[in-house]
Amino acid sequence: MKIGITCYPTYGGSGVVATELGKALAEKGHEVHFISYAFPHRLHHFVDNIYYHEVEISNYPLFEHSLYSLSLASKMLEVIEFEELDLLHVHYAIPHATSAYLAKQIVKKRNSNIKVITTLHGTDITLVGLEPSFLPLVKFSIEESDGVTAVSKFLKETTLTNYSIEKDIKVIYNFIDTALFKPTNHDKMRKKIAPNGEKILMHTSNFRVVKRVADTIKILKLVKNEIPAKLILVGDGPDRSECERLSRELNMQNDVIFLGKQDGLEEILPCGDLFLMPSQSESFGLAALEAMSCGLPVISSSVGGLPELNMHNKTGFIAEFGDIERMASYAVSLLGNEKKYNIFSENARSRAVENFDKNLIIPQYEEYYKKILAEK
Repeated sequence: MKIGITCYPTYGGSGVVATELGKALAEKGHEVHFISYAFPHRLHHFVDNIYYHEVEISNYPLFEHSLYSLSLASKMLEVIEFEELDLLHVHYAIPHATSAYLAKQIVKKRNSNIKVITTLHGTDITLVGLEPSFLPLVKFSIEESDGVTAVSKFLKETTLTNYSIEKDIKVIYNFIDTALFKPTNHDKMRKKIAPNGEKILMHTSNFRVVKRVADTIKILKLVKNEIPAKLILVGDGPDRSECERLSRELNMQNDVIFLGKQDGLEEILPCGDLFLMPSQSESFGLAALEAMSCGLPVISSSVGGLPELNMHNKTGFIAEFGDIERMASYAVSLLGNEKKYNIFSENARSRAVENFDKNLIIPQYEEYYKKILAEK
């Protein structure tokens, strides 16, 4: 099968999932063509059966703003025709689904029957797509896709409700390579971060407002009243400066470690004891899944698709977003009880392996591809 994949090539969850999906499909013998404005950051090295096509953006003086949507549609058209793709799988509705629709209409005039599948990831539906200027376009692009998937039941129901769409949306959860993300012993890093045996809390995100990264620092402050602890923050974004200021204001600049953007998360996460995800909006929670696969129980908010991933009182705990006192209390109850902690740690790892391993999820995409391709 020849598959085109378009995604944002950044550190966000949609780009990570799309890239890992492409790599897994290539390993299974499919020919995968990435179409984007930059090389996906999760493609660390050459992978057989994977090809990259860069979207060239015009800098013509007449155009005050870049025409990425049109440039993307043009590149999609080129790859569809010259690489003879069977289907185009776009991740994140805006603007990828719209560009794919335009490319499909052009190739139809040339007797090509390309199929378009759109995967909805979260803020493309719950935030950006709901802006009045975008809503009709997003609704149209979803309805005109040959197939649509969502990364959680929550996101599926939100899409059907908010956009009044009557279309079958297939839920295919995000996945993880549990052979890569696994519990490992990193004593050297632990001793550097926590030289006196402090417990280590972890958080990874793009530091946007909806991630509520500042709440993790406030949680640490409360946890430290009961148990010596440190906090590792991985990532970067708009809220980082505010979080650095808050850590200094609370006199915890030596207890909050900012690592910035990192690629080797599978080496960093196992150093932690607990993972914090106090988000205000989260359609699935890929970062939490990565932590769970490494054996870290998760303390999360109850929003979006998180309850579909993090099982309350089993793989971690769930609280209302903003309730830092309860989250801190849950953290202390685990960190202060070794037997209970070990059970939760094993449960977190088992849930990742038994429900979200890539070898379970990738075949679901393959079957969906076959289904869509078989439809007239």
